[in-house]
Amino acid sequence: MSPRTLLAEAARRLAEAGVESPRVDAELLLAHVLGVTRTGLLTAAAVPDDAATRFAALVGQRADRVPLQHLTGRAAFRHLELSVGPGVFVPRPETEQLAGWALDRLAATDAPVVVDLGAGSGAIALSVAHEHPAARVTAVERDISAIEWTRHNAAVRAAAGDTPVEVISGDMTDPHLLRELDGAVDVVVSNPPYVPDGAVVPREVADHDPPLALWGGPDGLDVVRGLLVTAARLLRPGGWLGIEHADQQGSAVPALVRAHGGFTDVADHPDLAGRPRYTTARRAAG
Repeated sequence: MSPRTLLAEAARRLAEAGVESPRVDAELLLAHVLGVTRTGLLTAAAVPDDAATRFAALVGQRADRVPLQHLTGRAAFRHLELSVGPGVFVPRPETEQLAGWALDRLAATDAPVVVDLGAGSGAIALSVAHEHPAARVTAVERDISAIEWTRHNAAVRAAAGDTPVEVISGDMTDPHLLRELDGAVDVVVSNPPYVPDGAVVPREVADHDPPLALWGGPDGLDVVRGLLVTAARLLRPGGWLGIEHADQQGSAVPALVRAHGGFTDVADHPDLAGRPRYTTARRAAG
């Protein structure tokens, strides 16, 4: 069967299932099955029957709202491809901006110390280590399933020549976490659980992202409150904090950071769609 025919039928099925980007997802799944790039589909010949069967099965799973990245086993993030699957939060494109902000803060520092709290797949931590090789990066993750993905991706990137990232099992709100780094960290960055309990989220999220990476209490900010205490302890005076949040929290998170009293230069930043996406602040002196 021709790729064009397969893709048209798959895109129609995914659209009927409510998938947000049916044609793109169909192309990425077929490219995965054929072992080519998405661009490579333009010159692909007839699809063998066994490949067409595997493709149909994947399309069926995607129509049932299994995340695309779980089906391919890969998630792109900035300059990296990371392994993902059941048990770990799939990194989102929006988070790339938070990672870029952190790297901008580190650009003039020769050997910065960076902590990623709630690292999940390791997307932010590993991007910092990849793009700023002199950085000393620690990734903290508490979910016993998710941290296996963190460790795997960290090992793959180290084997590829990136500066190794230290992966620590721990809770970002634990008052004993990383005590040896108190007052020594240049940047703390986090994409914490921030979804309010009971919020309606897409099936891909509700059924497949780990609960520990999603739910943040009645207002979504329970973990953020504890995170602020940890960040204030870890950061050196003048060190930077960056926290991702939901687009409805563009006022609440900056207000929470200001109310803490240990930070200055509090600002909120939009994502590429113009929605409030992450809050940054600087550790106050004294």
